[in-house]
Amino acid sequence: GAAFWQTISGEHGLDSNGVYNGTSELQLERMSVYFNEASGNKYVPRAV
Repeated sequence: GAAFWQTISGEHGLDSNGVYNGTSELQLERMSVYFNEASGNKYVPRAV
């Protein structure tokens, strides 16, 4: 499970703390499929 989240985080431009550092609007477009936005502009994995 952890390897999956690391891969998905990287593909969506998230660092290890869940902060978006990407450069593409496309990365943000489908962020809600795998992540919920938390306070402080951080993203946390959704339960799947």
